[in-house]
Amino acid sequence: MSSESANEKRPLLLKQRHPKRSKHVLVIHGGAGTILRERSSPEDLARFHDGLRAALGVGNAILSSGGEAMDAVVAAVSVMEDNPIFNAGKGAVFNSAGFNELEASLALSRPPASHPDVPPSRHALALTLLTHTRNPSQLARTLYLSPDKTRHAFLSGAPAEDLGGLPPVHPSYFYTSARWREHRRGLGLPEDDAPPGKEEGAIAGGKDDDDDDDDDDEVLLDMMPLGTVGAVALDGRGCIAVCTSTGGRTNKLPGRVGDTPHNGAGFWAEEWQAPRGRWLRWLPHPWPGKVHAVGVSGTGDGDAFIRQNTAATLAHRMQYLNEPVQKAARSVVEALLREGGVGGVIALDNHGNVATPLNCPGMYRGLVREDGVLKTAIFEDEVLE
Repeated sequence: MSSESANEKRPLLLKQRHPKRSKHVLVIHGGAGTILRERSSPEDLARFHDGLRAALGVGNAILSSGGEAMDAVVAAVSVMEDNPIFNAGKGAVFNSAGFNELEASLALSRPPASHPDVPPSRHALALTLLTHTRNPSQLARTLYLSPDKTRHAFLSGAPAEDLGGLPPVHPSYFYTSARWREHRRGLGLPEDDAPPGKEEGAIAGGKDDDDDDDDDDEVLLDMMPLGTVGAVALDGRGCIAVCTSTGGRTNKLPGRVGDTPHNGAGFWAEEWQAPRGRWLRWLPHPWPGKVHAVGVSGTGDGDAFIRQNTAATLAHRMQYLNEPVQKAARSVVEALLREGGVGGVIALDNHGNVATPLNCPGMYRGLVREDGVLKTAIFEDEVLE
């Protein structure tokens, strides 16, 4: 081979040896439960697909521009919190006393590159019993990025809301007629009575900006999901972030805490290094010595997720049993069903592998990769890829 030919090929060889940049991925869910085709109109199905695509589009725009997984998942979840068809933020379910108590959480597999002051030990931040926060996901992000304000990992109620400093909303902001009727029917009470404080009807500082209920059609009561909304993203730096938000369970007892803020139950993000060594020949591991990571967000029967510690169990099956994310995810969802728990999970590893298993008729879910194609699914027999 001539020296000229060798020089021409050298840049190509060097390029091949250079580590590939991680490809970004975003996967979301909007709740799970008994969602049946025969009770779903094409118009209502389209509304849920549109809601999922809107969240995917906002999150993907951040990742495509080189943004962080943390910002992408919070942005995607915020879109669903603002959409009254989902059980989070505006449109959250009522507890048995007729109030909304919201929950949210954020976890990262490694600290965000944009905030080097966040210590690696600050794995996650979770919130519960929120009553005046328009977007609980954004409050979770604010407090996660404020280790100077609090070193705690789990906060609740008014002290957490005051500490975050986000503009409060009046509790009536979260009201939708569909959720109110769902609440009253569940208790066997008249549906036309106004909820506590609804007659005041204002966001703090101004009128409720979404006070008409034209989009809360009666038929949606048959399609409105249980559980939560959530997002898991992998960014170009290899970081995985998980954000989950919920109104909880319809007619839950006041003060009940679900799986959404329970780190390990309803959400989890972790990074680990695969073991290496001759003594491990009996336990083969893919890519020994390499860094692996996973993010998990669950939706459904939160009490079952708590009892099973579902999200962390999924990650530890991957770490200690060397199961791929799809097998580990399916295993924990089947375990939920054996204990009478209905729901599903979304999970994503740092190689871009996605799992979205469910053990019920439907789970609102969506996926987007670097190609920008927005994929959504609702029913159990539908696939995203």
